Amino acid sequence: MAVKKTQKLTFTGLWLVMLLLFIGELFFYTWCRVNNVRLGYEIANQTEKKNRLLAYQNNLKIELASLKSPERIARIANNQLGLSMPRAEQTIVMP
Repeated sequence: MAVKKTQKLTFTGLWLVMLLLFIGELFFYTWCRVNNVRLGYEIANQTEKKNRLLAYQNNLKIELASLKSPERIARIANNQLGLSMPRAEQTIVMP
């Protein structure tokens, strides 16, 4: 009778350990999946941010090119500063 009871306790203990391992594995799998999904969202957000920054950089390059244009600089020099192109007698050629 005592042997059967110890066998039953051993079987119950083994079953309990297997059940706990299975539940632990399920928790670990769930944790991995949640982190995987979270990282996917983070990668998508960072990719979108990168694309926005690249578009902003391209707009800034276009604006810089327009600000550096010789026509704009000549117009500002003429209208705001009162400058004009030098006449031939104002030009000195350096040897």
